[in-house]
Amino acid sequence: MLRFVKNIGHILYRIWFYVLVALPILALFPLLLLFTVSERTYAQFFWMARNIWANVILYGMGCPPKIKREQRLEKGKSYMLVANHTSMLDIMLMLRASKNPFVFVGKKELVNIPVFGFFYKRVCIMVDRDDTRSRTGVYRRAQRRLNQGLSICIFPEGGVPDESILLDEFKDGAFKMAIAHNIPVVPMTFFDGKKRFSFTFLSGGPGVLRAKVHEFFETGILSEEDKATLREEVREVILKELLAANGKKLLA
Repeated sequence: MLRFVKNIGHILYRIWFYVLVALPILALFPLLLLFTVSERTYAQFFWMARNIWANVILYGMGCPPKIKREQRLEKGKSYMLVANHTSMLDIMLMLRASKNPFVFVGKKELVNIPVFGFFYKRVCIMVDRDDTRSRTGVYRRAQRRLNQGLSICIFPEGGVPDESILLDEFKDGAFKMAIAHNIPVVPMTFFDGKKRFSFTFLSGGPGVLRAKVHEFFETGILSEEDKATLREEVREVILKELLAANGKKLLA
């Protein structure tokens, strides 16, 4: 009986999440549509996504963000933002972690989410990981957005990892792009996604959503040959933080 009640609570919590995702979009639809007509008004769209949409969802879910920063982003500068990815709440948490407007590079499947998908395809750089031409096109579109003074965000684990895996292997894309465009990599650790709103349906619950913005990795003197080293160094920073938070030690 207790399990049945808990499962009902989890189902209602999931439904509430999608209600919170949709309500601000529907309420602000005319303004959001206006600000996505042209890339020149993306900063206004980002402000609304960060300060209204993300806050409504995070606080409405009972998951207030708590962000610790070892280094702060400089206004007007472009970065490559990377973090571990275990929850849909990671999107909203990333928006709260960066005041600098950025564009997500994400999988095209998210277009299928009702309401959210409509704007996702208008403002994000979508990639089909199984299509070589799609992956190549990402670099061209990212360059255009960087030239506009924006940052880029990629979750380098790629697909959703098995929840038994603390941190999956990282793909090269974010690091290759950061080196090619000579922008710093900003590693972030998201601690509580699995606990608050994991990809397992019957799970989750309210609580603080913690994140840590680590010191940046500069790429000015790096070449494409260094992408694997950069990738593993960034992953190690995030992995050590996750291991420490879970009471584990990094194996020698």
